[in-house]
Amino acid sequence: MTALETGHPGAGRPPYQQILDTDTHPVPEVLRRTSDVRFSDADIPVSRYTSRSFHELEKERVWSRVWQMACRGEDIGEVGDILRYDIADKSYLIVRTAPDVIKAYYNACLHRGRMLREYDGRVNEIRCPFHGFCWELDGRLKQVPSDWDFPHVYARAEEFQLPEVKVGTWGGFVFINPDDECEPLESFLGDLPDHFAGWDLENRYKSAHAAKIIRCNWKVASEAFSEALHVVATHPQILPSIGDAITQYDVWGNFSRAISPNNVPSPHLRWTPTEQQMFDVRTDRRLGDDPVQVIPDGMTAREFTAQVGRQMWRPVVGDRVDRMCDAEFNDSIYYTLFPNFHPWGAFNAITYRFRPNGDDHESCIMECMFLLPFAEGRRPPAAKINWLGPDDSWSAHAPELGSLARVFDQDTFNLPRMQEGLRTMKKTGVTLANYQELKVRHIHVLLDEWISRD
Repeated sequence: MTALETGHPGAGRPPYQQILDTDTHPVPEVLRRTSDVRFSDADIPVSRYTSRSFHELEKERVWSRVWQMACRGEDIGEVGDILRYDIADKSYLIVRTAPDVIKAYYNACLHRGRMLREYDGRVNEIRCPFHGFCWELDGRLKQVPSDWDFPHVYARAEEFQLPEVKVGTWGGFVFINPDDECEPLESFLGDLPDHFAGWDLENRYKSAHAAKIIRCNWKVASEAFSEALHVVATHPQILPSIGDAITQYDVWGNFSRAISPNNVPSPHLRWTPTEQQMFDVRTDRRLGDDPVQVIPDGMTAREFTAQVGRQMWRPVVGDRVDRMCDAEFNDSIYYTLFPNFHPWGAFNAITYRFRPNGDDHESCIMECMFLLPFAEGRRPPAAKINWLGPDDSWSAHAPELGSLARVFDQDTFNLPRMQEGLRTMKKTGVTLANYQELKVRHIHVLLDEWISRD
């Protein structure tokens, strides 16, 4: 391959933009945006993935200070709904205290420190299971057992209000930040809401939510879903229908984006698939299988996919589909908001989150949510989380993810072996591509900034 056949910035105008030039509908300005950010090519220290001391730094300087997605608003849709959110060795409670008010508290009793709640649910008060200290949903102290023995508690009533954690919302997601002095969520997000202005994540419902424990550092997993460089080796079956090496990568502030064109053959292929073959692979058909649908003569796979998508979504979102371009129905548009939140754009249903598995720096939790539009009227109920153990396959235990489950099996097969390799590695640094791993590099640039703060 030459630079002109790929998304390499040295080729001038990104080739993905040339694909947009062939679109049958006006392309939204957000897909025309490019950035010109370049970073050092220095190696990333292996210790960032294997060191307990770096994990402790992340706990102190990142997870205790950064805005992080805790849940969907629909997960706590009714007053009294309460959800436990854990990050590393800390636990928080997210509570809907009124129809339009969400609060977050430290998940610890102010009496002797017992965890207040272990499970999600719906309550009319927050009561400690140990001795029975109790708080109102809004955090005010409600009841003290043997109150005659605690006059000093009532004398210090303000100190016995449940300590709150900062809460913000965007796109139907609930974010928390344990840092009392943090910047507003709106400032942290930067232009990200503007990028999603045409894709309305708030008015979607969670149709699936699967989580898997993986034996690797959370960054190993997160980074695997931040680039298309791995497709040629890990997912060779989809090469006829993905322009992996044509992917465009950009970064802005605290977030980054990659756009991988679909129903476009990979530059790695040494043969040229037909439009029908590209469509068949994209619709999870093996080469040689009967097609799900036959592309009309003279129409490209991208045009046909967009046509089918408009027909499918019109009953749900109406004529808005006519204002969406072919790329929005075809391409993988995947964002990352520092440190661990990955929402996808357009009608891609995917959202990822990656976080440490408790206080273990060498295992993590990978989550995948499907967010779908719904017709006007009552929002469908949010799917409950489906937990997979480290030895459970996605395809066997998360059928709600469809064909994506098999792709995840390929991805997550690599990840524990990456962690083992990193522990074994004599070379002290991981070497990244300058362009195709730009999103990975961006996370480490931001990690450097957060770790270096006092």
